Amino acid sequence: MPYSSIAATQAALTAGDTTTVQIVERYLASIGDQRYLNIYVEVFADEALDQAKEQDGRRSAGAKLGKLAGVVISIKDVICYAGHGVSAGSAMLEHFVSPYTATALQRLLDEDAIVIGRTNCDEFAMGSGNENSHYGPTRNAADPARVPGGSSGGAAVSVQAGTCLLAVGSSTGGSVRQPASFCGVYGFKPTYGRISRHGLIAYGSSFDQIGLLARDPADIALGLELIAGADNFDATAPNKPIPLYSQASSEGPKRIAYFADLLESDALDPAIRVATAGALQALREQGHTTHAVTFDYFDYVVPTYYVLTTAEASSNLSRFDGMRYGYRSPEADTLEETYRMSRSEGFGTEVQRRILLGTFVLSSGYYDAFYGKAQRVRRVIQEQLRGILAAHDFILMPVSPHLPWHVGEQLDDPVANYLADVYTVLANLAGLPAIAVPTEPAADSHLPVGYQLMADLWQEEALLAFARQTKK
Repeated sequence: MPYSSIAATQAALTAGDTTTVQIVERYLASIGDQRYLNIYVEVFADEALDQAKEQDGRRSAGAKLGKLAGVVISIKDVICYAGHGVSAGSAMLEHFVSPYTATALQRLLDEDAIVIGRTNCDEFAMGSGNENSHYGPTRNAADPARVPGGSSGGAAVSVQAGTCLLAVGSSTGGSVRQPASFCGVYGFKPTYGRISRHGLIAYGSSFDQIGLLARDPADIALGLELIAGADNFDATAPNKPIPLYSQASSEGPKRIAYFADLLESDALDPAIRVATAGALQALREQGHTTHAVTFDYFDYVVPTYYVLTTAEASSNLSRFDGMRYGYRSPEADTLEETYRMSRSEGFGTEVQRRILLGTFVLSSGYYDAFYGKAQRVRRVIQEQLRGILAAHDFILMPVSPHLPWHVGEQLDDPVANYLADVYTVLANLAGLPAIAVPTEPAADSHLPVGYQLMADLWQEEALLAFARQTKK
């Protein structure tokens, strides 16, 4: 890995200790040496080198460079990049080339970021282990026999394995924080709407958010500063002021809430319990106060999340019908066969499962009983979380009840995969900003582990400043 942060990279470039071409070449060599991890769906090697040469030429000529000059990034295979493939990890879009660039990515490119490739992910971002991809599973660099988490598992490993500096992922129910925790890096999702979703292939539109992964929370703060803000292509991105996240500081002791019953749960892996308790103790020693609070709706979190997201997925994925773009079955002879066979052959098992579930909960006989009730429960969950945050600065929780499991171990148990999201979906249900923070490796293990912090709506500045302050 050339350098561990944007600041270190740009300092080395300014001092003449390296060049952008050399940085890109090292990352490409790292990708080549670790192909067994299956991180990338496609590597933009020649393009990245050409951009690096162009930047080095401008630097030598004394031209002004962007804030991300020399910074190599990866993008999850659900983020559109004009003239490049984007498949959402699915056979349905395997040969699709995007005609436009996602707003968030374009803002990074405008600051001279270099995209080295698109990372593997669960198909249409549906999964918790990065095992549902059309391209096969990505593997955890800490232990290739284990999953890296999902659905942004490829994005997390791209940073973990030293193949880029900053990864752009997406989160529907924890798909940035959970793989970040499994891979020992920082993973951040903002308040819903803070970053435009234009150019992000949709799973659940009222949940989806672009997120960032890095080794240093300062890099995430700078990245968010550059990509946040209103967008004419996304009505859910409001025209709110964008703080200077990269310059924010965290002053004074903070009030941190935690759920004591979670730490006592038999479902929580003992190593994660110890790591979370250790994080709370470390914060106390730094002068912050911690308070045990109760949350009444944990039993409803996962059912509510999956009723709502599968309903939205059923609607969003209806456009992939073999007629306009994407996969079309070559064996179909009639219109009905084209629809049925194209979707049956183009979508994987997990995507089909969620489409069917979503179609069921939206059906006329069950709409009010499931979808309507889940919407009401979602509001209650958000109100209770925001009530806790009205009296506290942050909520601290485990990211996952489990350490990374072995590849293939849960493929035949979708419920186990769904329950792996029990701690992360809270932030997405409520639209709150949250960050996964790596801690010491699990006891008697080489496996990474982390905890997460949630803040109130639009409080990314305080959350990222606190993460930077407490970084070891």
